Amino acid sequence: MSGVGSGPDGLPESEHVPVGEPAPALRARGLDVLRLAGVRATGHHGVFDHERRDGQEFVVDVVVHLDTTPAASGDDLGETVHYGVLAEELVAAVERDPVDLIETLAERLAAVVLAHRAAVATEVTVHKPGAPITVPFGDVSITISRERA
Repeated sequence: MSGVGSGPDGLPESEHVPVGEPAPALRARGLDVLRLAGVRATGHHGVFDHERRDGQEFVVDVVVHLDTTPAASGDDLGETVHYGVLAEELVAAVERDPVDLIETLAERLAAVVLAHRAAVATEVTVHKPGAPITVPFGDVSITISRERA
């Protein structure tokens, strides 16, 4: 059953699991948080033939940990993460070659975020609201946290 509703990511409000607060260690380092929620894209990911053939919608939420001081002090977009560009890159990454697992897709998306010079760490949540499950459900998702090496 596909979750369609009024939450910021299109999921029913009662079914939405928000990305958590920044990790205390990252807050202690004085990092700021950029959130991008509900990015939608069609991908052909999954272990079943029909998922690869027909595709389905994936919804992505990202949290980017960064220091926005240089961008704010100089009013310079080049010193932060351009969220419009990031959204387009996330969609392109979902639409790329298929993988079996949403865990693998989440790793790909984390790498996209961390490719931005200003990004220090990220949390990526991949929702698969149309997952092929035989019982009623609202959402299936994986959330990973990755930090620049």
